[in-house]
Amino acid sequence: MKKALLALIATMLISGCSNSNTTASNAPVSDTATEQNQPHHQVTDQWVGRWIGVEGLFLEISKDESAGPGHYLLHMRYGLDADQIGTFEGQATAEGISFNRGDGPQLLRAGDGEATGMKWLLEKEDCLVVATGEGYCRD
Repeated sequence: MKKALLALIATMLISGCSNSNTTASNAPVSDTATEQNQPHHQVTDQWVGRWIGVEGLFLEISKDESAGPGHYLLHMRYGLDADQIGTFEGQATAEGISFNRGDGPQLLRAGDGEATGMKWLLEKEDCLVVATGEGYCRD
């Protein structure tokens, strides 16, 4: 579904760049155009829950109700060192969920097992990626 949506968005972007001089019709706005105008958090709200990494790494996303729509708490073990665990505040963006942790500003974005860069997750299709070598997937 995510790949189909990305393909549709790419097609819309390409068609928007053409130099045609067509006029607007009275046709209703498509669902895809409506989805693009929706707040970013409507996509990232679907990420709420537990995601599994490798070697005991994990990511748990919950809504931060006190901060309002599009705000999240990311509880994660993102490395094997004792200090590489914590809970971080995140905010929905057009690209994913942005957050800060000890190693600097980060962006959590949708991807697949291949995007994680880890052979153990290669076959997974529903993943969230911080960077190559750091990803979390659902079955």
